[in-house]
Amino acid sequence: MSVDLKDIQRAARRLQDVAVRTPILNNAALDARVGLRVFIKPENLQHIGAFKFRGAYNRLVQLDSRQRAQGVVAFSSGNHAQGVAYAAQLLGMQATIVMPSDAPEIKKEGTAALGASIRFYDRHTESREEIAADIAASSGATLVPAFDDVDVIAGQGTCGLELMEQLEELQQWPDCVLSPCGGGGLLSGVSTAVKGIRSSSRVYGVEPEHYDDHALSRQAGELIRIKPVAGTSCDALMATMPGEITWGINSRTVDDFLVVTEAEIAHAVSFAWRYLKLVIEPGGVVALAALLAGKLPKSKVSTAAIILSGGNIDRHTLCACLEKYPSP
Repeated sequence: MSVDLKDIQRAARRLQDVAVRTPILNNAALDARVGLRVFIKPENLQHIGAFKFRGAYNRLVQLDSRQRAQGVVAFSSGNHAQGVAYAAQLLGMQATIVMPSDAPEIKKEGTAALGASIRFYDRHTESREEIAADIAASSGATLVPAFDDVDVIAGQGTCGLELMEQLEELQQWPDCVLSPCGGGGLLSGVSTAVKGIRSSSRVYGVEPEHYDDHALSRQAGELIRIKPVAGTSCDALMATMPGEITWGINSRTVDDFLVVTEAEIAHAVSFAWRYLKLVIEPGGVVALAALLAGKLPKSKVSTAAIILSGGNIDRHTLCACLEKYPSP
């Protein structure tokens, strides 16, 4: 199973006038700091504050009347949860979300406010996959994966499609595109769109340290399941193994993977607030963190595009980043 550019273009037609066509931004302070012309795709301005709405809606809108009547179930730490909840609300469906009890409060509150039923679980002692499967089996609800699903991937890919279309309108082709990478759904959709439109543009996936399963899988030449030795502030990027479908795509379409530290992530959150005037969550800021930390190979690179994938950050986390890096 895979996804191609035509799948993403069909998803874009389903999302037309439903999803936000987030803008392309450029910032002089960022360009000067990294020595590149950088174009920013701020998906924190998308519905529910993250790109996840794209994939969720593309999946749900294709369900038939019987499936819609039985509702959907998903498991997520927050952004996919809110994406599914809002898509279900728009389509008049019931959504049940399996969420870790330690998910950020802003994501718990957002999911509940959208009318979804929440089943909390302990991520250390319970399996969210088993809980969601049991709910689906007992209720008949359709399980909506967070990333390893062709319709979800195609929906996320519309972010990359928009990015390339908007840059073409500006007569700017990026030498490279950087995208956050957790389970790989956004990255696989974006890389498919980018390579389908301009094969010479390099694509980089960016992961947080301790959750670098894609980077390690690339090094090993096969899927690797990691056992994290420490936590991460990037609750949205805590996958321990690439999806089979996403890895099948990313292993072909992604040029390389970059890894950023927790300190680099906190610094980027503060930089985005100070200079870009954007509130970005840790998992959503890793592409910017990679640029600011000089992780990008600069040979033959003059123009880069980055995706800021979400802005659902608790005020305590934001304040901690600002206090740690008051002058980023």
